[in-house]
Amino acid sequence: MGGAHSREDLELSDSDSEHEHGTEEEEEEDSYQEASDETPERGSASERRSKTPSSLDEVEARLKALRLKYRSTATVQQTPNLRNAVKLYLHIGGNTPKAKWVTSEKLTSYSFVKTSKIGGQNQEDDEDEESESESEGESWWVLKVSNKVRAKVSVELQLITFKEQRRVDFVAQGVWAMKFFNDEEYRTFVSKYNDCLFENTHGFEFNEANKVKIYGKDFIGWANPEEADDSMWEDADDALLQSPQSATPVRANQDLREEFEEAANGGIQSLALGALDNSFLVGDSGIQVVKNFSHGIHGKGVYVNYGSGDHRNRSSLVHSTPKKALLMRAETNMLLMSPLNEGKPHTTGLHQLDIETGKIVSEWKFAKDGTDITMRDIANDSKGAQLDPSGSTFLGLDDNRLCRWDMRDRNGIVQNLANSDGPVLNWAQGHQFSRGTNFQCFATTGDGSIVVGSLDGKIRLYSSNSMRQAKTAFPGLGSPITHVDVTFDGKWILGTTDTYLILICTLFTGKDGKTKTGFNGRMGNRIAAPRLLKLMPLDAHSAGVDNKFRNAQFSWVTENGKQERHLVATVGKFSVIWNFQQVKNGSHECYRNQEGLKSCYCYKIVLRDDSIVDSRFMHDKFSVSDSPEAPLVIATPMKVSSFSISSRQ
Repeated sequence: MGGAHSREDLELSDSDSEHEHGTEEEEEEDSYQEASDETPERGSASERRSKTPSSLDEVEARLKALRLKYRSTATVQQTPNLRNAVKLYLHIGGNTPKAKWVTSEKLTSYSFVKTSKIGGQNQEDDEDEESESESEGESWWVLKVSNKVRAKVSVELQLITFKEQRRVDFVAQGVWAMKFFNDEEYRTFVSKYNDCLFENTHGFEFNEANKVKIYGKDFIGWANPEEADDSMWEDADDALLQSPQSATPVRANQDLREEFEEAANGGIQSLALGALDNSFLVGDSGIQVVKNFSHGIHGKGVYVNYGSGDHRNRSSLVHSTPKKALLMRAETNMLLMSPLNEGKPHTTGLHQLDIETGKIVSEWKFAKDGTDITMRDIANDSKGAQLDPSGSTFLGLDDNRLCRWDMRDRNGIVQNLANSDGPVLNWAQGHQFSRGTNFQCFATTGDGSIVVGSLDGKIRLYSSNSMRQAKTAFPGLGSPITHVDVTFDGKWILGTTDTYLILICTLFTGKDGKTKTGFNGRMGNRIAAPRLLKLMPLDAHSAGVDNKFRNAQFSWVTENGKQERHLVATVGKFSVIWNFQQVKNGSHECYRNQEGLKSCYCYKIVLRDDSIVDSRFMHDKFSVSDSPEAPLVIATPMKVSSFSISSRQ
């Protein structure tokens, strides 16, 4: 499954398709005749074509009556007379061995209409593609193909273009393909589609002025990728290949083999992977301790209930199952965050669990200037901070707050954890923003720099010294950032949206001629365009319309000079894996003939029987000689599995 599976069907041809479906010649002729007589969106085809002598019309009618088997020629002759003519295919059979493309309509047309209705029941108020909607309220551009497809133009369509085949594939209550009859018609569709997508996404008509308004002058390469500076991607690849210990061998036959599968004692809510001896499965009522091995994690038989310890009778902060677990102090302690309300991540405090004793030793409160406040996420001070045995600080994020919390009092003395009133965390550093930043998620580099993702799609970079003003703010592409990760060296950022991943290069050349990252200085206008990581339409449809990308992250290193090798994300029952070096390689076959931002569709999929809670790579120290990568751990609510990426020839 995955990119390779989806690409098996890319060489779709009319003759192969019709032969494969075993359709009788007479049935094909009838179907063709019916399609060619359809009435387009405004005015019939016959009304728009030039008048011909009646004698020629009679000859044409008589030739049609003979039902001669020259349909392909007839199609080509009649196509220019049908506005926006396409051939429509439907994919059936899902991912089964019987999966195939079938011809839905041999000749039909598409149109873009602006409407406030998406459903197909009331279509009489739709406007022609060149008109504006007269209806009140919000309206969108909608793609219509015949009477079978009617969908809002958005990233949810997962549309992919195949320039050489004059073809586009997309998802709209099924997987569809449209083939165009010449290059000009193909280019016209792609251009109009991108214009409609921009307007639906940003709320402005697509033009140069509005592109500058959305992206800013420094990031205009994001709107015009063909003009962007890609040299930083190439330089980064060269640097990677020059380091033998960091290079990832790109082998077509790399495969995943399952090593361990463990049943969980309770419903798993999240993973807390350790770089030392143990990892932890955070469940509904407690935490299961598992042992780290070079081929994955294996059950240890130890289970810690949340009710343990002196604070079990006053766990007022446990409003629901912990959704976030953060290891600290050489992985001997764990911070647990529980949302105040289901469906919302905010909380007013957290629990501190002593893993060695199995007891909750404190219930911390978030407060500033004597007033209780909320946090939506917490993170370690840096990529390797959980290994520090004396660590006492961590980072906090709320909608409009970014800060560092300290578990010591202002005099540097550790607070009395047995205090019956509950200790209050010390706001050690940070900023409370007055305007709506709508922060959603954050992560840290090896040196403690911070990357923050927002609801508007912006990604901000803060140095380790200041949380007040971002050094760099990347514009959004229109989709909220729900999760963010960054490499140990800070050179690459991976943002998660519902329908795609965005990979950003932070490198730039400063005025002094030195290469820096956007965490340490303002990048100016020499900013590389990002790359997108997407699912093929077939896989996106198989994942389910309600399943979104979640928790995309790099593999895990905590040492200078080591380079992350893979990216992994979760969507429904799929764990999706990309080779990091392939994604960065601009000459990779995946990027050929693409238009706009480069999108990578070369991935592997691991399918589970249940929805996946999380997918994460273990620490780099657990990679072994016959594998270029540490094991991948995949957790479902009741099971956890470990996989190794084999590099054997």
